[in-house]
Amino acid sequence: MADIRMFVDEGLGHSSYVVDLGDGTAAVVDPPRFPTEHLAAIGSSDATLRWTIDTHSHADYVTGSPSLVADHDATFIAPNASQLATPHHGVGDDDVIALAPRMLLRAVATPGHTPDHHVYVLERDGAPAALFTGGSLMVGAVGRTDLCGPDLAESLAHDMFHSLRRLDDYPDDLAVYPTHGAGSFCAAPGGVERTSTLGQERATNILFGIDDEDTFVEQLLAGFGTFPTYFARLPELNRAGPRHYPHLPSLDRLNSDTVRRHVADGAVLVDTRPIADYAAGHIEGSISNALRPVFASWLGWTVGLDRPIVIIAGDEDRYEIVRQCLDIGHDAIIGELDGGIDAWRTAGGTITGIPLVDPTEIATRVLDVRQHTEYTAGHVPEAVNVELGSLADADIPRGPVTVMCGHGERAMTAASILTNRGHRDVTVLDGGPDTWATATGRGLEVSR
Repeated sequence: MADIRMFVDEGLGHSSYVVDLGDGTAAVVDPPRFPTEHLAAIGSSDATLRWTIDTHSHADYVTGSPSLVADHDATFIAPNASQLATPHHGVGDDDVIALAPRMLLRAVATPGHTPDHHVYVLERDGAPAALFTGGSLMVGAVGRTDLCGPDLAESLAHDMFHSLRRLDDYPDDLAVYPTHGAGSFCAAPGGVERTSTLGQERATNILFGIDDEDTFVEQLLAGFGTFPTYFARLPELNRAGPRHYPHLPSLDRLNSDTVRRHVADGAVLVDTRPIADYAAGHIEGSISNALRPVFASWLGWTVGLDRPIVIIAGDEDRYEIVRQCLDIGHDAIIGELDGGIDAWRTAGGTITGIPLVDPTEIATRVLDVRQHTEYTAGHVPEAVNVELGSLADADIPRGPVTVMCGHGERAMTAASILTNRGHRDVTVLDGGPDTWATATGRGLEVSR
């Protein structure tokens, strides 16, 4: 068994791996843009990074493989079909690379999640030791096939069916290490575990177990929800090669006058403070996006990657803010307001607020901005569902409205967008559907 260590970005639902190859060298599989923890783990074991391996052109995050090539002289293995412009060693179906004296890597072309997708079989002493399945087979799920556009979703679903069947000859006890998992918009709904075995997936993964191609395609396509709009941009960014950073940059400090000039030129103010702080007082025109594991996904969904942003922060971790921005390709970070909201107030800037309300204070009209699957599983009766990611294109009637989500963060983002569009009498439920049900003693409504 190979020594494999997993690293998880809970916000993106992204798993990546460090493989100790047993000869003083190591490989990483599907690394994030800033694989700091991976490199620390390799260093702590006195190993040398020798290989970095991508399973496909990622849509949900910026790959770290090109930077590992630039900074650590690693060899970048990627599918030929990805047509990368960055230096790499391309592989095709059934190509084998000797990673170390007792370790081989076998590439298996598995189009479906993307046209260029490959899984990799790590072989030790001639026997399969691990299966890196990227965005194909996941725990309790398989990868969605609509990331390249709705026109290709069905044909790629047929490809996925045949790609999964290529795993049929491998043993039940072969460990499965997916790149996507719980929390990832790249997956059809699945389980919460991060790794599995082929035997476990054969026994429990409904889609993996379907042996009729048309039935598989029908059920896979029926399970897709929406996904962030920035996903359309990242495959090409990863193909061409992302901007290289020798280290994670720090945020420049900007005074209030400089921030005003940037806003006048089209920059967006992104307020990363907790929603209670934003509710109590924020800069007029700013967008609330409280720093949390899913900060990056919602930033990319609500603010275009080309739109310059200025950060408004309190006690939040600046390293984490910048890392999450850059992980999804939001490189246009101008800096942060020096002194935060207090500096803006002192400089005579306009401060406003959006009330947080308890269930007894909600408006007659309730807007639920959770994902549709969350809404149908249980919502406040008569609440209208408009997903946060679709809010910019939605025609929301004027008048008093309470916005809600699961805990309040997405709702406050939505409320800030609405007020920036001129809506008034907007409040945010402090909590979620369970908060409302507990306070009122009423049941939630379930939709089919």
